Amino acid sequence: MSEPDSRPSVLFVCAHNAGRSQIAAAFLEELAGDAVSVQSAGPTPGERVNPLVVQVMAEVGIDLSRRTPRQLTDAAVQSSAVVVTTSGADAVSVASGQRHEDWPVEDFAGKELDAVRAIRDDIRVRVEQLAVDLRPAPDQAGK
Repeated sequence: MSEPDSRPSVLFVCAHNAGRSQIAAAFLEELAGDAVSVQSAGPTPGERVNPLVVQVMAEVGIDLSRRTPRQLTDAAVQSSAVVVTTSGADAVSVASGQRHEDWPVEDFAGKELDAVRAIRDDIRVRVEQLAVDLRPAPDQAGK
């Protein structure tokens, strides 16, 4: 019998799962590797990841071209220890004991490439802080 997954689990949610949550998930996967279980989803998923998002992430060495937006489910929310929503993705009901953060991150709709880069960089800073917060305390590191 396998042991239950003891890694922290994080779910990133944005309205269409076509931009902000995809970027956040990709950055956390890169930063934390296998130490964190990462998902992203949206209440009204788009048909594809925003092409500008794919482009700006490729600029930092992350390929999102094969990712597809996913439908937000109650199971995904319930199975996550941390749920991070972005502005406009308030359709999430977290349970008692779950950590919830709402990041006021701009939407990409109608933005030029430089604005999309700035949003990407804002998300990266937020994810870097989250990754630090998710590290086990020194007295827990060996357990």
